[in-house]
Amino acid sequence: MPTLRSSSSPSSVSSPLRRASGGGQRVLSASSSSSVNMPCGDRDSDQTAEGDSDSLSADEGSDFEDSLRHSVKKRAAKRPLRTTPVAKHPKKGSRMVRGHGQRDSEPPTSDLFDAVKAAKSDMQSLVDEWLDSYKQDQDAGFLELINFFIRSCGCKGNVTSEMFKKMSNSEIIRHLTEQFNEDSGEYPLTAPGPSWKKFQGSFCEFVKTLVYQCQYSLLYDGFPMDNLISLLTGLSDSQVRAFRHTSTLAAMKLMTSLVRVALQLSLHKDNNQRQYEAERNKGPGHRAPERLESLLEKRKELQEHQEEIEGMMNALFRGVFVHRYRDILPEIRAICIEEIGSWMQSYSTSFLTDSYLKYIGWTLHDKHREVRLKCLKALKGLYGSRDLTARLELFTSRFKDRMVSMVMDREYDVAVEAVKLLILILKNMEGVLTDADCEGIYPVVYASNRALASAAGEFLYWKLFYPECETKMVSGRERRRSPRAQRTFFHLLLSFFVESELHNHAAYLVDSLWDCAGSQLKDWESLTSLLLEKDQNLDDVQESTLIEILVSSVRQASEGHPPVGRITGRKGLTPKERKIQADDKVKLTEHLIPLLPQLLAKFSADAEKVAPLLQLLNYFDLNIYCTRRLEKHLELFLQQLQEVVVKHAEPTVLEAGAHALYLLCNPEFTFFGRVDFARSQLVDLLSDRFQQELEELLQSSFLDEDEVYSLAATLKRLSAFYNAHDLTRWELYEPCFRLLRKAVDTGEVPHQVMLPALTLVYFSILWTLTHLSGSGASQKQLLSLKDRMVAFCELCQSCLSDVASEIQEQAFVLLSDLLLIFSPQMIVGGRDFLRPLVFFPEATLQSELASFLMDHVFIQPGELGSGHSQEDHLQIEQLHQRRRLLAGFCKLLLYGVLEMDAASDVFKHYNKFYGDYGDIIKETLTRARQIDRSHCSRILLLSLKQLYTELLQEQGPQGLNELPAFSEMRDLARRFALSFGPQQLQNRDLVVTLHKEGIKFSLSESPPTGSSGQPPNLAFLELLAEFSPRLFHQDKQLLLSYLEKCLQRVSQAPDCPWGPVTTYCHSLSPVENTVEANPQGYPRSKKRRTEGPSRQQREDISSSQEESLQLNSIPPTPTLTSTAIKRRQPLGGLEEMEEGSPEPELVQSQPLSGNQRSRLSSPQHFRTLLNRSGPGLGNRLTRLSLMEEDEEEIQSELSEEWQDTDKHSSSSEHGLDLLDSTEMNLEDL
Repeated sequence: MPTLRSSSSPSSVSSPLRRASGGGQRVLSASSSSSVNMPCGDRDSDQTAEGDSDSLSADEGSDFEDSLRHSVKKRAAKRPLRTTPVAKHPKKGSRMVRGHGQRDSEPPTSDLFDAVKAAKSDMQSLVDEWLDSYKQDQDAGFLELINFFIRSCGCKGNVTSEMFKKMSNSEIIRHLTEQFNEDSGEYPLTAPGPSWKKFQGSFCEFVKTLVYQCQYSLLYDGFPMDNLISLLTGLSDSQVRAFRHTSTLAAMKLMTSLVRVALQLSLHKDNNQRQYEAERNKGPGHRAPERLESLLEKRKELQEHQEEIEGMMNALFRGVFVHRYRDILPEIRAICIEEIGSWMQSYSTSFLTDSYLKYIGWTLHDKHREVRLKCLKALKGLYGSRDLTARLELFTSRFKDRMVSMVMDREYDVAVEAVKLLILILKNMEGVLTDADCEGIYPVVYASNRALASAAGEFLYWKLFYPECETKMVSGRERRRSPRAQRTFFHLLLSFFVESELHNHAAYLVDSLWDCAGSQLKDWESLTSLLLEKDQNLDDVQESTLIEILVSSVRQASEGHPPVGRITGRKGLTPKERKIQADDKVKLTEHLIPLLPQLLAKFSADAEKVAPLLQLLNYFDLNIYCTRRLEKHLELFLQQLQEVVVKHAEPTVLEAGAHALYLLCNPEFTFFGRVDFARSQLVDLLSDRFQQELEELLQSSFLDEDEVYSLAATLKRLSAFYNAHDLTRWELYEPCFRLLRKAVDTGEVPHQVMLPALTLVYFSILWTLTHLSGSGASQKQLLSLKDRMVAFCELCQSCLSDVASEIQEQAFVLLSDLLLIFSPQMIVGGRDFLRPLVFFPEATLQSELASFLMDHVFIQPGELGSGHSQEDHLQIEQLHQRRRLLAGFCKLLLYGVLEMDAASDVFKHYNKFYGDYGDIIKETLTRARQIDRSHCSRILLLSLKQLYTELLQEQGPQGLNELPAFSEMRDLARRFALSFGPQQLQNRDLVVTLHKEGIKFSLSESPPTGSSGQPPNLAFLELLAEFSPRLFHQDKQLLLSYLEKCLQRVSQAPDCPWGPVTTYCHSLSPVENTVEANPQGYPRSKKRRTEGPSRQQREDISSSQEESLQLNSIPPTPTLTSTAIKRRQPLGGLEEMEEGSPEPELVQSQPLSGNQRSRLSSPQHFRTLLNRSGPGLGNRLTRLSLMEEDEEEIQSELSEEWQDTDKHSSSSEHGLDLLDSTEMNLEDL
């Protein structure tokens, strides 16, 4: 920007809003600093500007207004006001034009504001009407404009003609602040509702149109624009957030409009200069002196106008932007950064300098998402133009590291914009991003957020792929890629995926590149040719990766959604995208149907490659087999499928093959008969082989490894197909059951044979149940199925004690599923005819299931490493298997198959295994409480009893409560107490009953005869104390009485109070800090004491003390003076309050844990409490209350001192949600 000049004059003006006494001339009040040549090259210049502002802020008004009285310039209108004839009758629907007679009356302040808010009329017409009224009466018109901005701030006050004549800016703003008595923090720019949401756009459009309509007339009149700038500058320095926010928005939009006017003036000057040079270069006979003179006069006028505009822009920049770009309100900072970005784009010759770029660079470190987002978007507009990047070299070298690091921003949308910015830098500034910079961006292609991953994929494409695979124009019409370029693309893609070793699944890389390189990835012809060619130079890993890329691209084109785990904000596809998806599905099906048998034949020996190839059938349009007459390729596929199934025994290959055959076995297809025949042939082959190998096993006493492997492989194949196809007619149940019976009885059957045999019998029972559920089955059939099921359950129960853990876990999973399927839930929904099939497990089976859970689930695993080693992956798989076992057991509990009391075996491990199974146990606890709240609370108590009894048997009663295991039990009890939730009235009876049962248990066993020790279960009271905050005050009194009666029954009276009893009594004390709440939601009244402030008063003092400590962490400032915060003043407290961060916790308000209470409580406080011969319980409680209340009075006195210190500050700040300190330290950005 050229030097923005502002001539100075010795004249001083008493009021910046007052008309000069000279006729028709207006004065500029406080539009800029005295020296406007701003050296903004470094941070010191900013400090200097702040120092000047701070030194001048001690004046009565704003720190901007009166400091510049010595530098104001009287400016007369450069041209007379154009007189426009006034219509005799106003237009219909337009505002009335006021005449001179209304000059001293109250201005109607709502007309302009309501019109802009309604936004029903054209904004240009609205501004023209205001201009007409202004030309009729300048004072009244300008007052209306002022009141429009005041009203837009949400202030109900208005500036009157009397105020306009006699008061200065600061006095007017002070008066308006006093009238700003809104209770809420909402104002038009932040108010909810559809009408207010449109208001900001209308408001900005009004400011833009106002400058546009005035650019040839009033813009160069000294009065309206200069005084408007002065008012907005003063308002932007206010502590009232609404004033500051609205005036900053208006000032920045005004500045943007002035920048456009300055740009037009610059173009006019250039045109004028060219015309002048052309005229002057003409020969003496052709030169027109009058033309040269008019061009010189025009250039002089344009120069004066440009100086005027530059003075206004300088005033706005120095008076508003420099202070507000680091305002404490993030919305204001975002406005400033957004607008300065637009200035740099539209008027780059003036604003695209390091003096202005530094503000964006500093703000890249802002703590708020919206501000960082505006910075990146502003920079995108600059780096997107090659013409502008030449002037960004110094800025790029200074802030490149920050821009690269923002790729890892915690806000996804900010990270996305950062990647897009780096893409523009990569395209338009060659060599700026080093390999190290790019390597930090490459891993983002595997991010879970799809928008971020797609942006990183685009960066990867432009960095690695585009330079080698540029598109070429063919015949000047369409862009085609040569086969060589396509092969190069896939080779580069393979190299990146394999060599980077960033991820194991290419599907996520394909999805990241889909938006920018989808056409290359959908070139299935090049992909398949690479896989099928004989002379390819691909190793085994590259072949597997290329097949995965093929399958991933086919899936992406067919389904149109990202892979599992990748988050996308879209709900569905557009009609155009659905059309493209359908076309792609047809294309890929037509291309791959003939090639799939060839691919299977080439890679049939490799299970890792053939399994994903079989999955391709999931994404085909299978009707094309019929419509395109491709049955011969179907025959070839079925042949290859049979060979693959017979050749492999890996679960992934068998499952993929069974599912592919299931997709083809649809009776609606015309080729169903052919596919069904092929399936029958395959199953016949497998069944005959199984029968033959089974007879050999049953008759022989010894089998070699090959025979065992062959039988196990056949069983695995049959099991995989039994899962997807109904193989009931092959009657596999009986031979498999005989095999399992021999395995259980003799133990001679290998484990690898037993596992698929168990699964086969399980599927056989389920398919039989499916047949019987769909039709009216006879009683004989139902009983036969139940006999099979019961026999299989007994067999699985026997397998629970097997030596091999794989057999045990498989038997547990199948047993859990069968018990759940044949539970009483199966007759729900009008299927009462299946009642004979309902099965209830016996007690021995239930106990064995619970014992299995303890032995195989609740075990301490080894420490997990970095997660990349083979051992770590094995541990993760084992954890998933244990979670599966626990989930199956919990489902049996919730569906009533097992007794609910067995849930105590699960709940007692809630805290210890919270990291591994916390979500499962929590959901089980929630569902159990929904089923029966009373029973669930008894189970929680039972869990604690079991843990306590186990610890007591292991360690003995001495020093029990000092053991780490007891601390873990206390944490578990606290977690159980929190699970009751805030419904205190609803849980009242349950908690009281829990306490009573706990007291009974703690005193159920007496100490040994002749011993003076405490009862062995007495330490259980410390666990019970964790439930005391859930009690009502009345219930605490009753439980204290109940505890005293129970203690009286103990034969030995203690010489000194027992520690657990002391701790428990303290938890039941009426003055204990609890979570009590009135059931009706109203505060409960407290008893008032005459010797000191009441409890309610102390609570009020304590709360006000906490508020005072937080809100007044810095010295209070006058409400209407400068709001600039010096660098030496801390802003942490206010910034936290502005961000909505939680309040700092005071130490004295934190509740004590159980062991802390037992250490801090003196036994003498409770000695008289348990003395049976003393006075009544109520008197002792009153004494105890008074002792603790005296301690609270000391704290309340301290809080009163804090209140007295900050009383004047808090009382002067009416509506703390609107008044705040407005500027942040640069170090905070």
